Amino acid sequence: MTGTQQQIEGYWDVVPKVQAVSFPTTDLLIVELEDGRIISMPLDRFPSIQKLTPDQRQHWYVYGNGFSFDDSDEVIHIEQILGNVKTYRHES
Repeated sequence: MTGTQQQIEGYWDVVPKVQAVSFPTTDLLIVELEDGRIISMPLDRFPSIQKLTPDQRQHWYVYGNGFSFDDSDEVIHIEQILGNVKTYRHES
């Protein structure tokens, strides 16, 4: 392209932020990001969430760049979801 910079496909320079958390089945966790991505993963990767009742799982809230639950002391950070600690680390 002349005169303009070529658009790079994908999610470059996007800071992922949690928008929604859901549990469509008893063994599945879905995290929706503000940028439109939807990530699904087995719930058994998160024992602290798995031990919560289905009702307790409905009472989640955004915490920093992750999320937690009213009845849990654990915070699930974005790097735990995306699996890239170097890029998405929440603390230096």
